[in-house]
Amino acid sequence: MKRAANRGRTPESAGEQGFWPSYADMMSALALILFFLMLLSYIQNLITGNDLQSTEKLLESTREELTLILSEKEAAEKELSAVTGDLDKAQLKLDLQQKEIAGYSVKIEEQTETIASQEKLIGDQARFLRDANEEIVAMRDQMQTIAVLRLSILEQIRESIAEVMGDASKVSIGENGNIILSEGILFDLGSSEVKSGSQKVLNELISVFDKFLSDEENAKYVDSIVISGHTDSTGTDEINRKLSTDRANAVLSYLLTGQNGKLKEQAKYFCAAGYGSTRPVQSNDTEAGRSANRRIEISMILRDETVLDIVEEYLALELPEEATKVMH
Repeated sequence: MKRAANRGRTPESAGEQGFWPSYADMMSALALILFFLMLLSYIQNLITGNDLQSTEKLLESTREELTLILSEKEAAEKELSAVTGDLDKAQLKLDLQQKEIAGYSVKIEEQTETIASQEKLIGDQARFLRDANEEIVAMRDQMQTIAVLRLSILEQIRESIAEVMGDASKVSIGENGNIILSEGILFDLGSSEVKSGSQKVLNELISVFDKFLSDEENAKYVDSIVISGHTDSTGTDEINRKLSTDRANAVLSYLLTGQNGKLKEQAKYFCAAGYGSTRPVQSNDTEAGRSANRRIEISMILRDETVLDIVEEYLALELPEEATKVMH
C-alpha cells in the first residue's frame, strides 16, 4: 500500500521527500558538532577551572610566601638598622679610640723625649758625680796632708819644749789639738812677766815656727796662730781677763822680737787673746784643777777651718759603692 502510495506521488513530492532527510541529516550533524563543541567547551572549562583553582592556590601560596618574604625583609631591615646603629656606634667608638691612640702616641713621644732628657741628665749627673768624687778624693788627700802637717808641727813643738825643759808633763796636746803650756813654764803665779828661765822654751818655739812657716807649701795652709791666755776662777773676772790677755801678749811679743826678730816676716800669722777663766779644762774646785786651768794655749788655725771640719768627718766615711763604680 505504501509502495502504491509512493508510486502515486508526483516528482515534486518525491523531491520534497528527498530534501527533508538530507536536512535532518545535516541538522543531526550540526547538533553533533554543537555537542562536541559544547563538550570541548565543558572540558576546556573544566580544565580551565582546575587550572584556575590551581592558579589560585598557587597565588595564595605565593602571597603567603610573599608575606613571609616581606616579614623576613622587614625583620632583615630592622636587623640591618640595628646593625647599622651598632656599626655607627662602633665607628664612633673606633674614632674615639683612634683619637686616644693618637693622644697616647703624642704622650709616648713626649715620654720618649723626657726619657732621653732624663738619660742625658743622668749621664751629666754621673759625670758630675765622678768629677765630684775625684775632687773629694783629691780634697781628702789634701786635707789628710794638712791634718798630718798640723799634727806634725804641734808634735814638734811639744817634743822640743819637753826636751828643753826635760819635763814632758808641763806641755801637752789638748783634745782640741792645741799645744797647752802650764803656767809655771812661763809665768809666776799672778804675774804676766815672762820668766827668764822660760826664754829657752820660747826660743825653741821661734825656731820651730820659723822652720815651718818658711816652707811655702806649709804656710799656704795656715790662716793664723793664736796665743791664748787662760786663768782659774780665783779673783774677779776683770782681773782674770786682764791677766790672761797680758800673758798672751807677753808671749806673742817675745815670739815676734826674740832671736833678732826671726819671725818678723811671719808676724801676719800670729795673734793673741785672753779668755780669763771662761774656758776651764778642769774643775776649779781643786788645786790640781785650778793649776791645769792656768795655762797658755797655742792653736794653729788652718785656712777654711770649717771645710776642714766637714772633711775630717768625711774622712771617717767610706765612699758609696755606687760612687766608686761611677768613678771607675
